[in-house]
Amino acid sequence: MSVLYSVYTPAETDLNQDRPVLVFLHGLLGSCDDWSKTLTHLRDFPCLTIDLCGHGHSSEQRCTDFDDGCAQIARTIASRLAPAQPLVLIGYSLGGRLAMYGAVHGAWSALNVTTLVIEGGNFGLHDESARQARWQQDQAWANRFASEPIADVLISWYQQPVFSSLNDEQRQDLITRRSDNLGADIAAMMRATSLALQPDLLPALKTQPIPIQYICGERDQKFRQLAESSGLPTQIVLQAGHNVHQERPEAFAQCLRTPLAQQR
Repeated sequence: MSVLYSVYTPAETDLNQDRPVLVFLHGLLGSCDDWSKTLTHLRDFPCLTIDLCGHGHSSEQRCTDFDDGCAQIARTIASRLAPAQPLVLIGYSLGGRLAMYGAVHGAWSALNVTTLVIEGGNFGLHDESARQARWQQDQAWANRFASEPIADVLISWYQQPVFSSLNDEQRQDLITRRSDNLGADIAAMMRATSLALQPDLLPALKTQPIPIQYICGERDQKFRQLAESSGLPTQIVLQAGHNVHQERPEAFAQCLRTPLAQQR
């Protein structure tokens, strides 16, 4: 069975051998490179970044649904780390949803996950009408990604309310970087992992034996409300929107250190 593209970065000194590996899962349209700014502030930790199906160097790989996507992530981690190696699983947006789904459905059972960190990940929709509306919305986006020049679609994509905290320069930078994606690959991943197909994970998350930490930006009104009403431990990062690790990488790195320090 194939594994996803990944990059392992060891800790800078041998003094940190007892530290867990930080494993990063990016969001839709992203890649391993999305975490580069954050990793500069975490050089005392070993880190593993993964390109999800349809993204980056894993662009030719497909997943059929959440279970398949999580299985590919688990195989990739197992191929790079020893079975007993403690790890912290960190997911942003789509990566966060996959991390949560995998935790609830046992996808990480063969891994030594000590902490789950979710950045701007949606727990799931509560009712069927909301799921149907979201499915129609995701299908419309997927159809555009599959059939139109990706740069044109991204101009519309980054006008969505969740990205309202971005200024024009930040928005254009994202459009430029994300234009390397292949629209058909993004469309396939959207259809396989649509929020409409995801169960409401929050009740089961609250019963998980591992610590869960939620991170979101002060200006991300939608996900801040979700986080604060969830009952999960939450860190709000000031002067940041939906993508905290891009907008304030040093602050995001510090947020990761907080739950790790509590485990010692």
